[in-house]
Amino acid sequence: MAELIEAKILKGFRDFLPAAEITRRKLIEKIEKNFRLYGFVPIDTPALEYAEILLGKGGGETEKQIYRFKDNGQRDVALRFDLTVPFARFTALHQDELVFPFKRYHIAKVWRGENTQKGRYREFMQCDFDTVGSDSPAADFEILLLIRSTLRSLGLDAAIKINHRGLFNAFLSKIGAGDKSVEILRAVDKLAKAGAEETLRNLAQIAGEENAWTIIRYICAGGAGLGAETNAAPPSYNATLDRITELSGGQSEMSERMRLLGRFMDDTGTADSFTLDPSITRGLDYYTGVVFETFLTGLPEIGSICSGGRYDNLCGLYAKKAVSGVGASIGLDRMIAAMESLDKLPRTPGFAPLAVACIGQEHSGKCQALADTIRAHNIPCGVFVEGSGDALVKQYMAAEKCGIRWLIIPGQDPLTDPLTVRDIAERKNRAGLSLEELIKWARSSL
Repeated sequence: MAELIEAKILKGFRDFLPAAEITRRKLIEKIEKNFRLYGFVPIDTPALEYAEILLGKGGGETEKQIYRFKDNGQRDVALRFDLTVPFARFTALHQDELVFPFKRYHIAKVWRGENTQKGRYREFMQCDFDTVGSDSPAADFEILLLIRSTLRSLGLDAAIKINHRGLFNAFLSKIGAGDKSVEILRAVDKLAKAGAEETLRNLAQIAGEENAWTIIRYICAGGAGLGAETNAAPPSYNATLDRITELSGGQSEMSERMRLLGRFMDDTGTADSFTLDPSITRGLDYYTGVVFETFLTGLPEIGSICSGGRYDNLCGLYAKKAVSGVGASIGLDRMIAAMESLDKLPRTPGFAPLAVACIGQEHSGKCQALADTIRAHNIPCGVFVEGSGDALVKQYMAAEKCGIRWLIIPGQDPLTDPLTVRDIAERKNRAGLSLEELIKWARSSL
């Protein structure tokens, strides 16, 4: 007998049993519903791209994490590490076929060879939504509203923190550190994890001690971080904006965009959901304007579960005609880990709460016909394919394990004889129902 291969799985990768996968699918359905409500349409792109496509603007951190290899044709290829860079390639390739502004969403797996931790894996699902072909602040704001709407539909209370990369870069240029902006942005992006003192040390190595303190004062202008009073109320949106506008050299098109976003928030009555936080910078190089990250108010330590920003120059890597864009990404797996910690995951062990019991193999055809009649009324209904009328207890037990709430027990003729409904949870029967009565009952109960 041949030696068996050990059944094992790579670190950072996972199998999903039905209960977990059903939960994921239910959440994706809610997320997708919100995307569609805002007029966004779905696309798909290959999991595998030429490495130069993905690394064209990813930066050093990305290159360390990417799954890259030579295929059988000796082509240099890599698995996508996010859905934004492939979307830029997609837009450049198909821009003559798209109608702009183009609003898309893409829900799919991505891969990063990074250290694993709670809510962070090497293979994970992202839910991206973007608008390209518009430089309007209204497009930025619509993305922010969609973040808010989607998380609220999932029962999550979140703080959405926003900033403007351009203002921060203007500030760095003013203090003579503009040539080190990429390293500084990445150091500041790790503020929440590293803490203010560690970030200060990193900034001092990059830009010198005096500039490091100046940068810390800038990113703490929103009231958080080094020197902030623990119980002090954070400054208002406009007060923070006034402060960073002054530090970055005065009023500009960038500061006016941020002021307009604040006005949109007031106009829609959503200002309480948003905070202007100068420490939000985003680590990837392709962001050029407004950037944002989202933190659950009940579990901020898990990190941002939705982030993004404006990336006006990204498509210019792949086509002479640059296309402006703004978008965000929800990290589904991190969000699920957070919802589990907050006890907010939906309890949905199965898709079909109703099933037809097997009363004997000879009746299987009519049992399927009975289930089809029920399904025709848009009522999910399964069918047990093994068992018999004198072994219903085993079917009750199986139904309970599968998350089936009600089991239909047919008569000798499943299509004409009265039906009994067994409530698995309550352990009670409802007998003598006609098919019409059962359908009416199911409509009102499910």
